[in-house]
Order: sequence, then structure tokens, then C-alpha cells
Amino acid sequence: MSGAVKAFILLLITLGAFLWVGAAVTSLTGGEQRITGDVEISPEGGETIFWGKGRCFTCHSVGDQGSAVRCPNLGQFGSKFLLPIGARANERAKERSEETGQEYTATDYLIESLAKPDAYLVEGYKNEMAIVYAPPISLTLNEIKAVLSYLQSQGGELDMEAIENPTAMASEYFDRILAASAAGGGDPGNGEEMFSYTCAECHIVNGMGGEVGPDLSGISSKGLDFMADSILKPAQSITEGYETFIVVENDGRKTTGIKSRETDEEVDITKANGEVITIARSDIQDMSEDELTSLMPEDLTEALTVKDYQDVLAYLMMLKGENE
Repeated sequence: MSGAVKAFILLLITLGAFLWVGAAVTSLTGGEQRITGDVEISPEGGETIFWGKGRCFTCHSVGDQGSAVRCPNLGQFGSKFLLPIGARANERAKERSEETGQEYTATDYLIESLAKPDAYLVEGYKNEMAIVYAPPISLTLNEIKAVLSYLQSQGGELDMEAIENPTAMASEYFDRILAASAAGGGDPGNGEEMFSYTCAECHIVNGMGGEVGPDLSGISSKGLDFMADSILKPAQSITEGYETFIVVENDGRKTTGIKSRETDEEVDITKANGEVITIARSDIQDMSEDELTSLMPEDLTEALTVKDYQDVLAYLMMLKGENE
């Protein structure tokens, strides 16, 4: 038998062992159910997502179904989990109401636990639940609604009305999920954090931030393509009133920035660092618009990973105007 044949046989044996181990692990954690097409928003549809695409079974068991222990058991199990999650959600809602001063329903709690899992941590467990509407899981809003109905059905009251017509609090969480989906996947929470590091020095959101660039409080109305171009190719998507000007004074000094104020006697130029330079018109030799340059850094994407970029877009998709 030649060396090449032996190597090929060894490869087949190794591949077979790998597939066997993968199947065994999946079986131990509860088994994976496959799903194709749109999911039905129902406990049955949610069960398929839970044990399939959502990969919830890798961290959660439901009673004696599955063996995952990394996160809380969502069924009735042992002395620690006396109530399944559907009934348990009522108790959690009371706790959240007392902690936050906001009125929580059981559905509110379940929605929060999926949309913002770090909002409430069960004692004895770490903040390590995946953001299920972000890559690599990337559940859609309808898939998450299906999972919610499945969780409700575990010892609780199935309330499709509360899922389809959520409270104002829950609607904000659904908006977060929709924003992530619209941005091709992303975590708006991390996006907000990244925005504070890279963008807030120049842009205002809801009254907070710098005034060098446009107010972004309602930026989502401009659409995803506009926002993506503004980050990737800022000079091609300059908002009116924020054009870049180059001012050359009589003594040769040059100032580049946004023309933020002008009168018959003087002009204010706001530089990229926020510094405002006031120049008398009598001192200006030339003032012209630079159509090829934006004060927004052209290399911004070099400071962001691909994930950070998607997360920032997801956060921007959540920024709606007052009338939206």
C-alpha cells in the first residue's frame, strides 16, 4: 500500500471521528433541529429555533432535556429551579420592577433577557450569553418572537398579544433587534460604546456630544446606504452646511475647517479638533470650498474592526427622530 493511499485512509478515519464527536456532543446537549424558510411565530416554531439555529441548547437545558449547565436551566430542575421559565418570568418581572422603578410584565422580562442579556444576571452565572441577533447566530425579530412564545409556554401563559403588541419598553428592545438586522448583523450596545469612543467628540446624539459635525439624533431616516457611505467615503456624503473650507490669510497662514459662522466683518472656522478660529474678512486673501475633503477622518475604518463597524451601523439605525 502506497504512502499516499495510507494518508488518504488516515484522513477519512480522522474526518469520521470528527463528525462522530460532533454528533455526540450535539446529542448530549439536546440535539439540533434543522429549520428552513420562515419560522412560524409559535411555541413549536420557537422550539425549533431553540434547539436549532439559535443554538440556545449549547448553554441552556430545559428541565431534563439537554445537559448544558453554562447558563440557567429554563425548565423545572432540582432545588435551584423550582419554576420553569414561563412561570419564573413573573417573579423576575417583579424583581426588575423593584430594581428599576419601571413596571415590568413577564413578557417584558423575557424580551429583555434576549435583547439585552446583561441587564439582569441570575445569581451564580456570568455575563456570557451571546447576542442572539448578532453574528454568528443572527436571529431575526420573528425568530426571536417565536423563541419568546416557546419560553412563555414553559409553565407560563402564552400571550401572543403581548409579543405582537409589546409595551413601550419592549418595543425599544425590538427596535434594537430590527436595527441589528437592518445593518446586516451587529450589536447596537457595543455600537453605542464604539460611537462614544470614535464619533461623539464631533457629533451630537440626543443633546450629548461635540458640534463639529452634524447632529445624528435622527440619522436612521437617511437610510443604511447613506450612513455606510458617510463612514467609508465621508467626502462623498457631506451634509449641507458642513462643507470643508480652506482660508488663506494675507500673511500666508492657512486654516481648514467648517465655516460655522460668518458676518460682514469676520468668519468663524471650526477645525476638526473642535477649535474655533475667528478671522477678520480684511485678513482673508482667499476662501474656497474643498469639495474633495471632509473633516471626518478618511481612515476611520482603520480604527474599527469589521464587527465594530457593523455594531456602529446597528446603533445608528436605532437613532430615530422625535416624530418617527
